Amino acid sequence: MDFFKDDKLTALESIEYAQWIAFAPMVFQASRLLRDKGILAVIQKNRKEGIGLEDICKELSLATYPVRVLLESGLGVGLVIRNNDKYSLTKTGHFLLTDELTKANMDFTHDVCYQALFHLEESLETGKPEGLKVLGDWPTVYEGLSELPEKVANSWFAFDHFYSDNAFNKVLPLVFKEKPKKLMDIGGNTGKWAISCGNYDSDVNVTIVDLPGQVTMAKKNIADNGLSDRISFYQTDLLNPDNALPKGHDAIWMSQFLDCFSDEEIVSILTRCHAALTDDGFVFIMEPFWDKQKFKASAFSLQQTSLYFTAVANGNSQMYESDVFLGFIKAAGLEVVEQIDNIGVCQTLLKCKKRKA
Repeated sequence: MDFFKDDKLTALESIEYAQWIAFAPMVFQASRLLRDKGILAVIQKNRKEGIGLEDICKELSLATYPVRVLLESGLGVGLVIRNNDKYSLTKTGHFLLTDELTKANMDFTHDVCYQALFHLEESLETGKPEGLKVLGDWPTVYEGLSELPEKVANSWFAFDHFYSDNAFNKVLPLVFKEKPKKLMDIGGNTGKWAISCGNYDSDVNVTIVDLPGQVTMAKKNIADNGLSDRISFYQTDLLNPDNALPKGHDAIWMSQFLDCFSDEEIVSILTRCHAALTDDGFVFIMEPFWDKQKFKASAFSLQQTSLYFTAVANGNSQMYESDVFLGFIKAAGLEVVEQIDNIGVCQTLLKCKKRKA
C-alpha cells in the first residue's frame, strides 16, 4: 500500500485542504444535520428538476434561516449544487444520505466521539480515556457498554458490528476447517460470533470470555437462539495480567478485540492464550490493519478511529499497523501460519499456533 508515501498536492491545493481541516467540526455537524433534518432526502426526491429553498422549507415545515445556512455550508462542502436557485445532490451528497458505511461512521462519530474528543489532548497526556466522562463514570468504555444511553449504545454497536459481522460468513469455513470441538470466544460481546459458530457446527462447544456486563447481554441472546446447552461463559477482566484463561480449548477466537488494549496488554493476553491453548490448537485473530486496506478511505477511517480509543475507549490502544501487531504475536510465543487480507469491509485473519522452541 503506497497511499502515504508521496505528497502529491500543489501548494495551492494544500492550503485549500488545510482549510477543510480547520473547519472540520463545522463541516461535520452541518453535513449531519442536512442528513438528519431530511434536507438531503427532500433534494434527492426532487432530483430530476431540483428544488428551491422555499419549497424545501415548506415541505419540511422548517424556517428559512436554518435551512439556508445549512445548504450554503453544503454547497461549500460539495454535498449539493445549485442551478437557477434550485438544489440538487452531488454524488457525495447521495452517498452521505444512502451509504450504510457512511451512516455507521457518522453516527458513531457524533453520538460516541464528538464531545469526548474535546479531551483528546488530555487523554494523550495521561494515557486515560479522559473524554469518556461525557458518557459515564467508568474506567474504560467496556465496563459501561451495557449502561450507555440507548442512542449512544445503538451507534456504538452498529459501528462495531458493521466492520466485523459481514466477515463472519467468510471466515467460518476457515476456522472450522480445523474442526475445533472446544472454541474460546474472547471478547464475545453480544454473542453474535458464538451463535454463528453454534449454528455452523452442531458439534462445537463455545466458551464466551468477557466482562460481566457483556456476559449478561450475551446470555439472553444465546438463550433466545436455543444454544445455551453448547455455549458457556467465563467472566473475567483481562486487563488484570493475573487472570488466566480456561485451558483445554483447541481454538481461540478474537475479533476486533485486541485493538482494545495497549501494546503490553496485547502481549499479556496472547501469552495467556498460549498457555490456555492445546499444543496442536490455533489462535484466530481478526483485525482491521490500516496498512492492509485496498482503499485509502478505508485506511483513513481506521487511522482516525484510533483517536476514539485514545479519548473514549481506554486511552492507550488503537487500530494497529500489521507489522507492529505481528511483533506482539511473536513476543507471546506464537507464530502466524496463515494470513488472509481483505476479508469483508476491511479485515485480516491471522491463524496462529504455538511457536516451536
